[in-house]
Amino acid sequence: MRRDPLVTLPPPLQAARRGGEARWLMGVDGGATKTLAAVLDVQERRLHLGHGASSNADAVGPRAATESLLRATDEALDRGGVSPEQLDAAVLAVAGTDTDAVDRHVKAARPPAWIVVNDVIGAWAAATSARPGVGTISGTGSNVFGVGPDARCWRAGGWGHVLGDEGSGYWLAARSLRAALADRDGSGPPTALSRAALDFFSVASVEELARLVYARPLSKGEIAAFAVQTARVAHAGDAVAVALYERAARELGAQVLAVIERTGLRGRFPLGLIGSAFKAGAVFVEPLARIVRERAPQVDVAVVETPPVGGCLQLAARAAGCELALEDEELRALLEQSLAREGAFRE
Repeated sequence: MRRDPLVTLPPPLQAARRGGEARWLMGVDGGATKTLAAVLDVQERRLHLGHGASSNADAVGPRAATESLLRATDEALDRGGVSPEQLDAAVLAVAGTDTDAVDRHVKAARPPAWIVVNDVIGAWAAATSARPGVGTISGTGSNVFGVGPDARCWRAGGWGHVLGDEGSGYWLAARSLRAALADRDGSGPPTALSRAALDFFSVASVEELARLVYARPLSKGEIAAFAVQTARVAHAGDAVAVALYERAARELGAQVLAVIERTGLRGRFPLGLIGSAFKAGAVFVEPLARIVRERAPQVDVAVVETPPVGGCLQLAARAAGCELALEDEELRALLEQSLAREGAFRE
């Protein structure tokens, strides 16, 4: 079987360079439901944000995805009083499989130096500070992407909720609901997930829950939201819920190990965990770390709070030929403050 990395780093993002200076950088996190653009004034340590709708070409098509991206970038640039030509570098990380089509549309409308990449690259950069290492993403869906010391890349997983997304919020929630149905049938062990599911979806019986899933039907996101209850039940000691997290760790851990092997990572390197599913904490993180350390004992495993748009800003600094002048904690604090102000304004 022919195998390729599926996702690679463009040459301007492959190696950090020193000595350059930048004033204006832009990073964009283009997701399936929303798009966030951030323009950073490096000298003044100020962020200017812009928002757009879905920029996943698989969901809305390349043209509509590009319109969402440009709406978000234009808003951020306007707030900063910056023109597109004044940017020292811009990195746009976009969800979906057809990033090439989005790239063509973006370059036709904006400076050709703007770099469009798959969204796993932005998440990896946020998870590892754009260093050799592995970013493991587990939110509604899941994905693993890593870069080795010689810029070798590999992606594993990310095949969607029907064929993959192992260890994701949807994966955990769907299996939790299956466990509740097995409890009802007597074909599986009793579990507190049954009561939790009835309360969460406001139904009187598990049978009614099954009808809700199929007849309404519940969306991928609505089902994935139940993973928060899976975590709560697991922390309370429910054996079925705990076993689900153990299995999720095995599935996701196998993908992490494949990425480590294919990228040639050895010795000490970061494994950054990013996404809402890791808010479950030790019940998920500890078995995952244990599985990976069986073959990579020196790996540094950490749950990452920096959002993917922060990783895109780090990559933009690299594209500008310099290192970002902000430490990870300072960048995260800036993003949190800016997002909090935006939230209060929009309310």
